[in-house]
Amino acid sequence: MPNLNDVPTLPSYLMERLSACYSQEQTDRICAGYAAQRAVSFRVNTLKAAVPAVLEQLQTAGIATTPVAWSETAFFCTDSTTEAQLQALSCYENGEIYLQSLSSMLPPIVLQPQPKQEILDMTAAPGGKTTQMAAMTQNQANIMACELHAIRAEKLKYNVEKQGAKRVTVSITDFAGCSMQRQRNAFPAHRSRSAKFLSGFGAKNSQGTACPAEKSNISAEKKSGDGLFHLLHPAGRKRRTGCSDFKDRTSGTAAHCILRHGNAATAAEPICRNAMRLPRCPI
Repeated sequence: MPNLNDVPTLPSYLMERLSACYSQEQTDRICAGYAAQRAVSFRVNTLKAAVPAVLEQLQTAGIATTPVAWSETAFFCTDSTTEAQLQALSCYENGEIYLQSLSSMLPPIVLQPQPKQEILDMTAAPGGKTTQMAAMTQNQANIMACELHAIRAEKLKYNVEKQGAKRVTVSITDFAGCSMQRQRNAFPAHRSRSAKFLSGFGAKNSQGTACPAEKSNISAEKKSGDGLFHLLHPAGRKRRTGCSDFKDRTSGTAAHCILRHGNAATAAEPICRNAMRLPRCPI
């Protein structure tokens, strides 16, 4: 266990949220994790390269990697490799790998997108999950990737093109804030029986006070959940996935949808951390 005196001071609002969700031991470990150096992780882009070829190039460059148990394409560097070192390699320049945190890779894996499906990514930039789903379906699913901010949307477009994601449509829009009719015009998945949604919202406040944006984001989560049921075919399979450190950001949204949409919604249990364990940094 690390010396907690070395852990940077966290906002009181964040500490209150963590303490409400976890035991003191777990909270201490999370806080210590903020001070630890995160291992560099990446995903092999199978739209452009095979895993053995990429690993051979990394080995030649003297970069040691370790696979994770829950993905055949996810790896993390086991030495002091930096992101800049990976970015200097041709496999990065050619879009054969994508630098992505392991936790960010989980939602698409849980979602399990399939070819011929319609997929809506409500908060897509910079494009890690979007391009991951394109690779998982081998460019055989239609993905609408939404991003509210134009600058971030440009980064999204760049990554989509670099990763070779051919069937991704980038839309600069606040999809959750659109009217129902505008949503249906933009994403005609209400005719589909197998569309899926992927979304996520985040906010932080460095001042240590209650974060107004957090309540706004939780509201947006619920609104996006409502959109799922408004858009899809009544007999369709409705799935929505995301990730958060806080239980009320996941189970709260699920409960909201169940109350509003009755039998059309089913509760989704949080992923068991032991079933899909992320490798811990040496803290």
